[in-house]
Amino acid sequence: MSQENVEIVRRILAEWARGDFRAGADDLDPEVVFIVRPPFPEPASVIGAAGISDYMRGFLEQWTGYEIEATGFEPIGETVLVAVVQRGTGSSSGVPVEIPHWMVFEFRGGMIVRIETILDRADALEAARVRE
Repeated sequence: MSQENVEIVRRILAEWARGDFRAGADDLDPEVVFIVRPPFPEPASVIGAAGISDYMRGFLEQWTGYEIEATGFEPIGETVLVAVVQRGTGSSSGVPVEIPHWMVFEFRGGMIVRIETILDRADALEAARVRE
């Protein structure tokens, strides 16, 4: 199942890279938890697809030319750890930003039950393995 989970996450992130941030909605458990850990600006913890959508809408309004690129996938049990780089230009500041970080996608019963965005690899590995 872990390779199937990798392929689901790979498909979602490929669509996100093309700007389709609605991709993957059908893969979310109704009670999915979405966490953005500090020290990221706009840390959050929301539940459900509607909460994620609201958060992302507000987040994306702050950027022009925002993109996210997956650079590596690592299955850990039913969880997929993804190395990503997000790039964008602040819509108010005009400052370009590039932030490499990690995303943890946890699956249960073929559905994504948790997505977590983490700056540090060691913390991301711990978050992925804690759920094994």
